[in-house]
Order: sequence, then structure tokens, then C-alpha cells
Amino acid sequence: MSTGQVHLSINNGVAAILIDRPAARNAMTWNMYEQLAAHCRQISADSSVRVATVRGAGGEAFVAGTDIEQFLAFKGGEDGIDYEKKIDAMIEAIERLPMPTVAVVEGWAIGGGLAISAACDFRVATPNASFGVPIARTLGNCLSMANYARVVASFGAPRARRMLLLADTVGAQEALDCGFLTEIAEPAELEAKAVALCGRLLKNAPVTMRASKEAIRRIVAAGLPDGDDLVRMCYGSSDFRAGVEAFMNKSKPVWTGA
Repeated sequence: MSTGQVHLSINNGVAAILIDRPAARNAMTWNMYEQLAAHCRQISADSSVRVATVRGAGGEAFVAGTDIEQFLAFKGGEDGIDYEKKIDAMIEAIERLPMPTVAVVEGWAIGGGLAISAACDFRVATPNASFGVPIARTLGNCLSMANYARVVASFGAPRARRMLLLADTVGAQEALDCGFLTEIAEPAELEAKAVALCGRLLKNAPVTMRASKEAIRRIVAAGLPDGDDLVRMCYGSSDFRAGVEAFMNKSKPVWTGA
């Protein structure tokens, strides 16, 4: 399993985070999540950074979720609890950045990739971008309550049901229509559109934007219920183990409901 890297560069007040594992559609390993969180800590403490961007390398995918091979080591529900808490902390590190954030999306933004893009403030994407959490069809696990809240806040409850129960993916045009995407751009124009959006943000009052970002985050997270029982139920199930094994074997899982 290639480990991948998450790179950070800072230029003229813009921090650019690049998720770099194109051979695996930028699927995230534990080490990559940790690198992402470390970069967020660095730029959060850097007063020269006024805007941050996140994108995936290779042009085929933004992030195609968490690398499933890592789930082979899971033994039961408590492993799921630990995993979701770690992922929550890393996604929240993006969400809590004091400066505006822009996700630049080409291709798949699935599972953890959807969560990363939803934690950003704005999203610019190519027409072939797609967003989803197809775990009801693939793995048989579930999300944390924080990530469920992000999906509902981003797409609304009816689309969230489609994405989570029917395992539908949402295309770029539908994501634009529902307000999740800020703009759609052809691949040749994507960089220019992202730069233009960053340019607009660089002109605005940093303290005002910081306060507004945090206010919105608090509203979405207010009264978030505990969901450890749901995580424990899914990650401790036989279906989850069967889903992971089927995914690794490139076969269809047989669900038993146990």
C-alpha cells in the first residue's frame, strides 16, 4: 500500500494543501490524515495566511475516501469508535481554520473526501465531480454524528437520505443547484476560477470572516447528539466485516443484517 503524502505550500497569503496519492484516487491513510491535521495546525497559527485551498492530485479524484485496507485490522465496535473520533478531530481541524477555505474538486469526493470538502467553506468543481457516501452498498459501516450533520447541512435531509440509504452519488450540477458547490468550471479553467475566488476572499475583513465561520460552525454543531451506539453497532457487525472483505476482493457483499 503506497502511503501517499499531504503537501503544504504558502504563497501570497494563500495556503495550498495538496492530497497526493493519485494511484489510489487519493484515498486517505492514517498517516495522510495526520499530515492533513498537522498542516491545519500550522496554518491556523500563521497570521500571514488569509485563505486556504484543499485539492487532490492527479485530476481523477479529490479524495476517494479512507483506504479500506486499513479496516482489515478492525476487531469490533470499539475500533469503529476510535476511528470515527480520530477522523472527527482531523475533519474538525479543517472546519475550525480561522481563514476561509476552498475545496478544489476534480472527480470523486467520496466518504472521507466528501467530509473534507464539506468541512471547507466553498467548493469549486469540474463538471465530472461527484459526491457521495455509498457505505450502505459497499462497507456496511456508518458515519459519526458530526459527519451526518455535515451531510444534512450541506445537502438537506431528502438528499442525505438518498446518499446514505440509496447510496446515490450527487453530480456536479445537482450539487451546484442545491448550493453545495459555489461554481462549476471546466478543467482548463478550474485553477483560474479558484484563484479568482481566493482573490475575492483576500479582500474581505479577516476578523469578520473568522467570526462568521465560527458562528456557522457552532450553529450546525449545536445540540449534536451522541452517536457512539450507532457506530458501535455498525463497526461491530458481521456485515461490516463482510463488506470490507468483499471490497478488498472486488466482489459484492452479502448482507445478513447481523
